[in-house]
Amino acid sequence: MVLLHVLFEHAVGYALLALKEVEEISLLLPQVEECVLNLGKFHNIVRLVAFCPFASSQVALENANAVSEGVVHEDLRLLLETHLPSKKKKVLLGVGDPKIGAAIQEELGYNCQTGGVIAEILRGVRLHFHNLVKGLTDLSACKAQLGLGHSYSRAKVKFNVNRVDNMIIQSISLLDQLDKDINTFSMRVREWYGYHFPELVKIINDNATYCRLAQFIGNRRELNEDKLEKLEELTMDGAKAKAILDASRSSMGMDISAIDLINIESFSSRVVSLSEYRQSLHTYLRSKMSQVAPSLSALIGEAVGARLIAHAGSLTNLAKYPASTVQILGAEKALFRALKTRGNTPKYGLIFHSTFIGRAAAKNKGRISRYLANKCSIASRIDCFSEVPTSVFGEKLREQVEERLSFYETGEIPRKNLDVMKEAMVQAEEAAAEMARKLEKQEKKRLKKEKKRLAALALASSENSSSTPEECEEISERPKKKKKQKPQETPQENGMEDPSVSVFKPKKKKSFPKEELVSSDLEETAGSGSLPKRKKSFPKEEPVSDAEEAANRSIPKKKRKFSSKEEPLSSGPEEAVGSKSSSSKKKKKLQKFSQED
Repeated sequence: MVLLHVLFEHAVGYALLALKEVEEISLLLPQVEECVLNLGKFHNIVRLVAFCPFASSQVALENANAVSEGVVHEDLRLLLETHLPSKKKKVLLGVGDPKIGAAIQEELGYNCQTGGVIAEILRGVRLHFHNLVKGLTDLSACKAQLGLGHSYSRAKVKFNVNRVDNMIIQSISLLDQLDKDINTFSMRVREWYGYHFPELVKIINDNATYCRLAQFIGNRRELNEDKLEKLEELTMDGAKAKAILDASRSSMGMDISAIDLINIESFSSRVVSLSEYRQSLHTYLRSKMSQVAPSLSALIGEAVGARLIAHAGSLTNLAKYPASTVQILGAEKALFRALKTRGNTPKYGLIFHSTFIGRAAAKNKGRISRYLANKCSIASRIDCFSEVPTSVFGEKLREQVEERLSFYETGEIPRKNLDVMKEAMVQAEEAAAEMARKLEKQEKKRLKKEKKRLAALALASSENSSSTPEECEEISERPKKKKKQKPQETPQENGMEDPSVSVFKPKKKKSFPKEELVSSDLEETAGSGSLPKRKKSFPKEEPVSDAEEAANRSIPKKKRKFSSKEEPLSSGPEEAVGSKSSSSKKKKKLQKFSQED
């Protein structure tokens, strides 16, 4: 017994459904068509085996692209290998797309079937899918389909993002339409202004120049010698300017009113602006062709090459055409008429506008058109599939066509295609190397600019960061200064008199030079070992009471001086040791002075 399974691809994931025996389903096709619309009857035929949801919208897009291209995605492979029976000969898998069915049959070995009853079952699955899968609603399924549809369409539009042949197709179509419109409008200006100045039509043949002259001249009776220089600028021919001036004096045209002249000049100015726009559009087309199809434009010209691309639909389609199709591209009506009437088929189509066919003799037009179509096919393939666009191959192919044309006329044997292509390859490699060098220079310049910019940003950020700690230090230093001033103020308040202390402190050095000199000498001569001996011997000695009284009066002032200076440098026990040593030194100084006295 063969088991029939159906694979259904949805925007939310893959679904694998099992059906009844193949014989019953195939015999009951009308009943299947009837029960598709009824959910209860449809459940009796179809049973959901497995459902593999997509992890994200990106995964859904990848699977949709794989299915459209006939490629078995890893998610689909995992689903089929996991949930289908291991005996592949007893399994029949129904799929909607024949391409994906052929890919599954080739890679996984399952027999696939499309059409017939499978199409009806898939129609029913598509209708009742949100009821078959738990947790899926009709609204969420519709949203998923809409989102995937937008993503799929956007990806297909962006598929040809590197080739801008769509712009070439639009610009050449607009250029041809402008040519027709400018021709029609110019004929209208000629007929309208011809009532007033009919002789101008015979002198000036160019449509754009005629419109400019109609706009400039206006009323022919006002044309005089002063406007002759401007006429020469417009016509770019002194003889024609003189002929226009003479014809205006003896013209047989009717008189025209001012309002009619205003309308004619207005319409002429619009035709002139259209002609100028046509020139700018032609320049744009040339630049686009040099970027997209440089070899084809170098071989046959920008306008003819663009018409070939537009007629084929894209540069890729043109590259896929054989040379015989390129030769008669644009002459389909004549070809089918010739096939219908069994007449002679056309020799050329759009390539007839090339200068090579116009220069060839009548008997050689067919041969040169066939040769030119061959070279156009090669050039289009080079442009389509080459990574670095270059016009070297187009120029070499053009030289070959020139040599073949001279061979038809003079019999001079042209060079072999192999030799010419070898030269072209060498030149193309040089051109590619030159382009790579230019790109490398540009990249280096860009990197240098980027480095300079980053260095400037880093310098600015470092300046900002360095300025902030300085400000913090200044802020932290200010309260410290206040703290230094506070201990100076407190002893002044506790001392004898505030004003005497404030005036007396800065003048201490001048008023007691002997004491300061003695103290400095004692500090220099006093060693680390002599100080403790004096400290030990100091309490044993008993000085005179008068000296002690003098010492007691003078020590507090000097203590205040040393303690205020040593406060920021010393703290804790060090400060206490310093104050004791200084007080012992001062006492010994006073004892020496009293003994000398």
